[in-house]
Amino acid sequence: MLKIGITTTVPVEIILAAGYTPVDLNNIFIMDNEPNKLVEAAETAGYPRNICGWIKGLYSVVLSPENNINKIIAVTQGDCSNTHALMETLQLAGVETIPFAYPFDRDYDLLRLQMDKLIKVLGTDWDSVEQQRKRLVKLRKKVAEIDALTWQKNNVSGIDNHIFQVSCSDFDGNVDLFEKKVDQFLLKAQTAPEKGEELRLAFIGVPPICPDIYNYLESIGARVVFNEVQRQFAMPNEVADIVTQYQLYTYPYGVFGRLEDIQEEIDKRNIDGVIHYVQSFCYRQIEDMIFREKLNVPLLTIEGDKPGKIDARTKLRIDSFVEMLK
Repeated sequence: MLKIGITTTVPVEIILAAGYTPVDLNNIFIMDNEPNKLVEAAETAGYPRNICGWIKGLYSVVLSPENNINKIIAVTQGDCSNTHALMETLQLAGVETIPFAYPFDRDYDLLRLQMDKLIKVLGTDWDSVEQQRKRLVKLRKKVAEIDALTWQKNNVSGIDNHIFQVSCSDFDGNVDLFEKKVDQFLLKAQTAPEKGEELRLAFIGVPPICPDIYNYLESIGARVVFNEVQRQFAMPNEVADIVTQYQLYTYPYGVFGRLEDIQEEIDKRNIDGVIHYVQSFCYRQIEDMIFREKLNVPLLTIEGDKPGKIDARTKLRIDSFVEMLK
């Protein structure tokens, strides 16, 4: 099947209904053996140094011949403010770009209109999309079970929780294979010994460009039992209407809707502290002001720029935060 790259989570059911393979460009970028070279390639092509590393990585992923991506769906509202320029530079390189916009106010009719436009552009129909929605409901429930095992039974690590939920943006490009992987993991996780970390943390904000943070936290006696945005990628709200499903998805809309979800999960999961990850040069850094004022638990803000391991300064700040919570 032909591939369609996506810049973030979109209604993947539409892509599957149209017979395409969805490819989350972020996952290809961060899982590359040398992701920093992808950033450098974008800078060599003309991307400024003082913009988000993710955007530069996405640009290079699409233009890498081995990825064979000639068409992308770019979220122009509800994700990254740099996506418009990403689209334009990819168009310059001959890549077909399809815009998709989440309405800021979560308006149902506007969201349905955006989905209808995407359905028509990709050449499918609402009935086929509904078939894919029903197909994915069972798989999403299994991923939700991994999340439940993380915070209820304490036998899933923060990194595994992160990986399985963040992968629901494209299901690794192969729904059946991904489901087998989930099934195999659940079999092991259900009988795995309980984790012994003393502190329970929430991780809010965009998925980190330095994923080794999860294992580092566990090495010093803390574990992430709530990954905010990753959980939203997995669509935790079970509803019968696909438009409502993407209307309840919190990430692309206003921060106060996210706050409600975050606070509810903090209370439910007995969270001791929150790590708010922000990406360098991202407008979402400003939202840190709101989280600090509204959340009722200790919060540490950390910043990442380019892919790689967390630096010594960040480790020192994490150490101090964890020690304070103890």
